[in-house]
Amino acid sequence: MEKCSSLKIVMIPWLAMGHLIPFLELSKFLAKKGVTVFFITTPKNIKRLPKIPANLSSSINLISLPLPHLDRVPDDAESSMDVPSTLQPLLKSRFDLLEYPITAFLEEVRPDWILYDFTSYWIPPIAAKIGSSCAYLALFNAATLSFMGPPAELLANTRLVPEDFTVVPDWIPFESDIAYRLHEVMKFMHSVDADIATPDTVRFGASIAGCDVVCIRTLPGFEPTWLELLSKLYEKTVLPIGCFFPDYLVDNEQSDNEEWILLKKWLDYRKPDSVLYVALGSESTLSQEELEELAFGLELSGIPFILVLRDPPGLAKNVLEMLPEGFKDRVADRGLVHLGWAPQLKILSHPSIRGFFTHCGWNSVVEGLGLGRVMVLFPVMNDQGLIARLLVGKGLGVEIARDEQDGSLRRETVAKAVRLAMVEKEGEALRTQCRRMKDVFGDKNLNGQYIEEFIHYLEENKK
Repeated sequence: MEKCSSLKIVMIPWLAMGHLIPFLELSKFLAKKGVTVFFITTPKNIKRLPKIPANLSSSINLISLPLPHLDRVPDDAESSMDVPSTLQPLLKSRFDLLEYPITAFLEEVRPDWILYDFTSYWIPPIAAKIGSSCAYLALFNAATLSFMGPPAELLANTRLVPEDFTVVPDWIPFESDIAYRLHEVMKFMHSVDADIATPDTVRFGASIAGCDVVCIRTLPGFEPTWLELLSKLYEKTVLPIGCFFPDYLVDNEQSDNEEWILLKKWLDYRKPDSVLYVALGSESTLSQEELEELAFGLELSGIPFILVLRDPPGLAKNVLEMLPEGFKDRVADRGLVHLGWAPQLKILSHPSIRGFFTHCGWNSVVEGLGLGRVMVLFPVMNDQGLIARLLVGKGLGVEIARDEQDGSLRRETVAKAVRLAMVEKEGEALRTQCRRMKDVFGDKNLNGQYIEEFIHYLEENKK
């Protein structure tokens, strides 16, 4: 029988599926140990969440708080996937309007701990007022957070020009090539308007500075040097709590989903260990030229593939219309184009899948490596470029080459990287190294151990 905890914890994730899902996965792991969880998000996002297993439903309380109105943000936009990148800062400002209803809820519940995301940088003073402990739950790896810097640096927001982000910062004392490419910086800097929203650097800095402990979604054995550095930079406890690798074998509402049934039927006809899964996350948006070059590259590679696409918000043209003319017909014998949501873990766990062509979101990296899939790296936004550099440095992926300045993509480089990862003899070491990661990221016992240690820490250090 599993040890029971009497802890009462409130979870406050950012309004992005890449944040909501890991917060929910951690909630499930905690609930299995007897922890009572209150999970705060908006009505629309609650409907988007996977169904909570029946045996945990009494321990995980979904708290629905409507988002207040904010000019220039559509009223039905409750997630980062509902708005283009240019409106992301304003969506965060709209999220800030939840501070008052969240405060009222916290005053009523008086939890032992509040686990909050970087956007909720206003939580620490509220926690102090009501006598609760608070932890910043960082859904980023230690290398990325180290590159971002210590709280004082983040709060000062001193990196003001794109070139500042293309070099390894002075506070990293060892050799590293983890830095942004210029075109990556230009993309995320153009999406931010400091005059209309609190900069993300300030949100990160205040979240780190104000918390009692930083909990980070990573494994100590994966990046020990970066974790050691991060503790020094933050000057407080940094607690690696595992990667929350979900149990893809557990039956849930997705198992008999119509999309999965059709995708599984297609995969069942493919040879084992032969298919490349191509998916770029819930927020990434490609230009017409990028999507065309990607498609032509997949065609040139000769590799069987599933390409998952979504219609991005604010785009008049259907994403399928952006594909090269005749593309779907030319690759029909070995390629499947799927529009909309796809059950990623189910697909990645299918024996026909060998590789994962990914945007390098940390969630997707955890899932791909947790299932031992060889990684083809195509960073698109946010911290994804830093994650790609980290993986390449560890021999865990091949990155698609782009023009350093403008980020332009060539079909030949796509095909070359795909073939290297999937079939070329020169890629065998890469494939072997990625397969080994299944015993790291996908180890249930190891991840369970970190959850046990995390709960013990929370129990011993609550106020």
